[in-house]
Amino acid sequence: MRWLTLAVTALIGIALAILGTTPQSPARIDSDEASFSAERAIEHVRVIAAEPHPTGSAANAKVREYLAAELEELGAEVSLVEGPVPERSLARFGRWSGEAPDALTLTNVIGVIPGRDRSKPAIALMAHHDTVWGSPGASDDTAGVASILESVRAITSQGQSARDIVVLFTDGEELGLLGAQQFIDENPLADRVGAIINLEARGAGGRTTLFQTSKDNGAAIELYADAVSRPGGSSLATFVYEVLPNDTDLTPALTRPYVAYNLSFIGRPGLYHSPKATPENLDQGAVQDMGVQTLELTLALANADALPEAAEDRTFFDVFGIFLLHYGTVVGWVLFVMTASLHVNCLRMNSPGGWWRSLAASAVVILGGGLTLYTFNAISGQGAGEGIYYDRLAAIPMLEAQALLICIAALAVSAPLWAGRRGSIVGVLIALAMQIFVPTTAFLVVWPLLLAGILGVVTGKSDGAITKVVAALCGGVVLGLMLQFGHQFMQGVGPDVPMVVALLAALLVPVLGPLIPAVNAKRCFVIAGACLVGALAIATWVRFDPVADTVPLYDSMKG
Repeated sequence: MRWLTLAVTALIGIALAILGTTPQSPARIDSDEASFSAERAIEHVRVIAAEPHPTGSAANAKVREYLAAELEELGAEVSLVEGPVPERSLARFGRWSGEAPDALTLTNVIGVIPGRDRSKPAIALMAHHDTVWGSPGASDDTAGVASILESVRAITSQGQSARDIVVLFTDGEELGLLGAQQFIDENPLADRVGAIINLEARGAGGRTTLFQTSKDNGAAIELYADAVSRPGGSSLATFVYEVLPNDTDLTPALTRPYVAYNLSFIGRPGLYHSPKATPENLDQGAVQDMGVQTLELTLALANADALPEAAEDRTFFDVFGIFLLHYGTVVGWVLFVMTASLHVNCLRMNSPGGWWRSLAASAVVILGGGLTLYTFNAISGQGAGEGIYYDRLAAIPMLEAQALLICIAALAVSAPLWAGRRGSIVGVLIALAMQIFVPTTAFLVVWPLLLAGILGVVTGKSDGAITKVVAALCGGVVLGLMLQFGHQFMQGVGPDVPMVVALLAALLVPVLGPLIPAVNAKRCFVIAGACLVGALAIATWVRFDPVADTVPLYDSMKG
């Protein structure tokens, strides 16, 4: 009966993870006028991404003409604002093409949709219309441009919004955020903006997630949670993005006191800056996901009586895309105390000496699993260099499978230590440290441990049918969260630091312990060995497989 509970737990977890990582189905071209349709948006993508159109090119000029005409048809007041490309950006262009141009001109395409009260701060929608050299850029960032065009069409079909909507299609993003910087520094319209939504892509599929906001985002997150029907993102993602050396067009905008949201999808990562980033290879579901979130969030902001004011940063994460769970620091501490109390009770239920076995099991998974992930990542060819970076983006699905096998191996090796035991000392200590130093990220550990604590206490007091249902539900939700977060980690930073998923594997220890009362150590070691052999085969394949045909066509990468 316990194995049936374990099987149901696994099925629930896998189903929830699939739900949480799968974008919406694309809406048909004949969908309601007031709704977002990916099929309608894709018509724009086919025109704009017909060929590469880097800043200053003839193809880029055609794109600008098309965008201006589309905005005028939507009733926008359109302007084209030019600016020079600086020397450092000309040098970057030269690394792409093989010869640095003497001069280039960037051109922002700006449209203003008048609202009913033009004295109110406007809402800006931003995406960049330029591409890198050699890539049609269907995803980066034509998907964002098309999502804005289709969202504005849906909004205007419902009549005027309360506020002006400023559509900002920047140029020169790929050369150094040039158009966005020019708008923020020089355009008088920037002074009229009160809130801004930026759309980006690093890849060509997957869920759209909120990965960056303005500071003091409490009220902004509440509005997002209320407005968006299928949200994505987390305060962990915003924290990780802030510590990474990355920038988007939103970076210059954050110097202003705007309410700011940055939305992006990063699935199908091998198509980032790729010559194969064509309209045909763009996931229409990802466009639907991006577009629906953009439309719903824009409507909420454009028709709000007042824009969100600065408030304490909130912890937030989407629960499998069903809703956004968000709360402040005080609630975070309450959740931690509840979690710690449950795990103290769980540890008391263990047999004498159980606490050190729990400690050892966590150490094996976190330290041993982390070291193994690091080693196998090195074997797979991890390293520096532009060519390696793009090739390893294409390898992320393989690296993800490799990491999953290693995590299973770590759990199998440590099974004789955790089987039949409850609670996690290490988990509670990690949760405490995160709650103290980075409270908006502590949910990653607190919620799995909270559910594991409930599971441990309930199964320790009863073995009835209701107990098994509770155990399967709690365990399934934890497994689903770990698979969803693991997938997101691997897509975001997996080629460089897959070791982070060892922590996620360790959070399964207090879930598995009560569900599996005893194990055969020899069988566990056989399972671990088989998983490591599979992981080694993947690492070897990734290392010696020819360079992916999706890597960019930059001159600097030839040879």
